[in-house]
Amino acid sequence: METKFNVVGRRLPMHDAAAKVKGSAQFTADLTLPGMLHGKILRSNIPHGKILHIDTSRAEKLPGVKGVATGKEIPDRLYGIVPKARDEYALAKEKVRYIGDDVAAVCAVDPEIAEEAVQLIKVDYEELPAVFDPLEAMKEGAPLIHEGVLNNTSFSIRKEFGNAEKGFAESDFVFEDSFFSQAVNHAPLEPHAALAQYDSLRGEVTIWSSTQIPFFLRRNLSSTLQIPESKVRVIKPKVGGGFGQKIDMFAKDFCACWFAIKLGKPVKFVYEREEVFISTRQRHPMYITVKTGVKKDGTILAQQFKAHADGGAYNSTAPTMIALSCFFLMIPYHVPNLVYEGHHVYTNKPVGGAMRGHGIPQARFAVERQLDMIAERIGVDPAEIRMKNSIHAGEPHPAKFIINSCGFFDSVKKAADAIGWKEKRGKLPFGRGVGLAGASFPSGVSNMSHISSGAVVQLGQDGAVNVLSGAADIGQGAETVISQIVAEELGVLMEDVRITAADTGVTPLDPGTFGSGVTVRAGNAARLAALEAKNKLFEFVARKLEANPEDLVAANRKIFVKGSPETGMTFKDAIKGYQYADLPMPIVGRASWFPPATEPTTLFKEDGNFAPSYSFMTQSAEVEVDLDTGRVKLLKMATAHDCGRAINPMLVEGQLEGSVVGGMGQALYEDVIVEKGQVMNPSFLDYGFPTFLEMPEIETLEVETDDPIGPFGAKEAGEGTQLSPAPAIVNAIYDAIGIDFKELPVTPEKILRELEKKRG
Repeated sequence: METKFNVVGRRLPMHDAAAKVKGSAQFTADLTLPGMLHGKILRSNIPHGKILHIDTSRAEKLPGVKGVATGKEIPDRLYGIVPKARDEYALAKEKVRYIGDDVAAVCAVDPEIAEEAVQLIKVDYEELPAVFDPLEAMKEGAPLIHEGVLNNTSFSIRKEFGNAEKGFAESDFVFEDSFFSQAVNHAPLEPHAALAQYDSLRGEVTIWSSTQIPFFLRRNLSSTLQIPESKVRVIKPKVGGGFGQKIDMFAKDFCACWFAIKLGKPVKFVYEREEVFISTRQRHPMYITVKTGVKKDGTILAQQFKAHADGGAYNSTAPTMIALSCFFLMIPYHVPNLVYEGHHVYTNKPVGGAMRGHGIPQARFAVERQLDMIAERIGVDPAEIRMKNSIHAGEPHPAKFIINSCGFFDSVKKAADAIGWKEKRGKLPFGRGVGLAGASFPSGVSNMSHISSGAVVQLGQDGAVNVLSGAADIGQGAETVISQIVAEELGVLMEDVRITAADTGVTPLDPGTFGSGVTVRAGNAARLAALEAKNKLFEFVARKLEANPEDLVAANRKIFVKGSPETGMTFKDAIKGYQYADLPMPIVGRASWFPPATEPTTLFKEDGNFAPSYSFMTQSAEVEVDLDTGRVKLLKMATAHDCGRAINPMLVEGQLEGSVVGGMGQALYEDVIVEKGQVMNPSFLDYGFPTFLEMPEIETLEVETDDPIGPFGAKEAGEGTQLSPAPAIVNAIYDAIGIDFKELPVTPEKILRELEKKRG
């Protein structure tokens, strides 16, 4: 696709890259305020029990301790990221439900005293029977984790598209297979932290938090603290990775604000790494059964899908997560008949929540693995079966999705060619193999019309541009991309744009970073705000040049008549002339953008378009299996990705590389090991994610489409490519050693065990 832009499409570094490299970027844990106190949380050491009594007297008497709080003192307000799934208190009140549950909080003059004080708190529990597997938790007579929740199933969904029974009856082959995806921790380099300060004169609390969703956090703090939202200001400093783990409110946020209000002093909480592992969020372990009916040539006629997600002790994003698993079975392949049944089940374990892909990686692993298995069983090439069943832009969709742009077919072909598919598949020496897998992801969601982003663009007297956006940059480069979009629309350079983002006291409303909607939502809002400001300036310039505003072009700090670049003026001169004409300064453009949707709407009950646009990708892998040790080395991963037009190709590549490594961890290494509710590997050393030493050769392949809804044709880039690396790698392992693995991670122990069976 020919590029006609000046700033969009350029490989520009993130605007805060230098500060991060030099170590001058300020993360929440770096912040200090005069008189600041430090907080620590006491956590449950049993998986399930009633709280009979909490004795805080010894902690309160410890010199240096300034405050102690338990569930008894705080308001009786449940909270949660999804309004209909609220089931948590900021501090446990009557029960604890997992090892790590928040029981009490302490603040003191330094972290060491706070930690000592926590150890002095004595809690009397009545221990209750616990359950650690979702299939067991659903059985009659299982321990009840939340009162009134039948069979510990907090959320279920059943959807049918088309007529699955008829589809299976018309199929030449029907296959059914079961799969399991493990618990995975997000492992962000920056631990969770919060710093709160209270202004007693104005009755306002300000919190700096490592959060992905400042405005949602404000809502939950307002509810749990029982103060108006207008009295809560949330500021997001730099965030060192989130991946979904920093979507929810945590005890550190509430307690920092609670103590700041009660004591009139700033209070900071910073979680230890072990706390991040046991008491924040993790990717849901999931049992999945897939039944698929196909024709002899591999055409998919019907699928039946059953999922049981281990939610741990609380809901977090349960309804959204289990629903996404369903809706994204309908792309990237044409599945005319589908029946889906999904259950989110409570257990006495760490809590499942949003994680890069949000319920879809588990489903894609099952579907993409089974698709390879089906291809093998009926004698069809795995790449061909994917291309045969690929959806295409503009086609009617069984779930009423509107696919405006789709490069999936091309992505399969490009990824296969990049890995040497025809030359290598089934032809390499034993122990070497190639595999691939496909996926699709939304660019934001459109099931609620209030999921909107706002932006303000201000043109200053010296030609500088100020942007206000509520978007939350958590390291992915959102602020850089938004700045590029504004610079392109106004015809200025990147260095002319200054952005202020993610401050609920200053910036417009924005849902935050989730669902890969930032570029489309916040980018469209920023572009529309810039367009409004530009149009005001164009009206003045058009009069000066005796031209029509529609005939003007802004590029390279100039405004000129289309086709006649010599007829115009510099951007700065235009601003100066506007000011000297006594027109109102500064020039301000305001806009908000949300995808087409009706309110209220719920895709749990009705079909409809789920997102404004969808990205598509295929990833291919080459692996080498050490037959003596069982270790798998990922040699190469190629990613062919349709993200529309890349606003910043370098940032897109960075996202794709991160997805590859994250998917490699899910496939081969990462597993939160829990025994009787206790996490056994809550550290970077013991958890075992891939490092630079395990990085494969990574090839990025452009599949560019021009999406009509995204800003300058852009779609999401990065989260969707987390979905297919794991099945691509496991499919390659099958090609290497002829063993089908249906459970993640594929560890050396599992490989050696299966090789022994094969030999013996």
